[in-house]
Amino acid sequence: MKKVMCALKFIFRNGETWTIERKHIGDLWIKQVTTSFGRIGENDFQEIHPCESLKIEITREADSVNSNDINLGGLEAGMFNRVKQFQDIEMMDILYRDRVNGDKPVSVDKDRIYFPYKALDVDGHDNQYQSSMISDDDKLYIVIDPDKTVQDIYGAKLANKAM
Repeated sequence: MKKVMCALKFIFRNGETWTIERKHIGDLWIKQVTTSFGRIGENDFQEIHPCESLKIEITREADSVNSNDINLGGLEAGMFNRVKQFQDIEMMDILYRDRVNGDKPVSVDKDRIYFPYKALDVDGHDNQYQSSMISDDDKLYIVIDPDKTVQDIYGAKLANKAM
């Protein structure tokens, strides 16, 4: 069986989620994913996958909420506006489907990726490392990086619609 990436599921700091199907993802780069092991408090040890940075281009067709996502704010305003209002993407699941010789998907698997996160203020909800903008052709660009902003990476493609 071959694993095929079918979607990305962003997980926000407050627990809300946004699932984006593969067909709505343009440019995507997840830099330097590593494997770590640890535990918080008395929880079980677990494997985690932190990364150095993320850059992604998302088409307007993804500006909706999957019925499996728990996202009342996204239902009312759309996910592009959700990302515009809050800089709080904390992690992401890469969702896979196993395929057997091109047949229909037979199971779903995932890898969880943690993003660099530095709180902007004392409440800790917004990430200093996250920036996003919408281009003239109505695509959402998100960058989560300690050293670069969305303007640094996608500047030539972007309108002056800072988020």
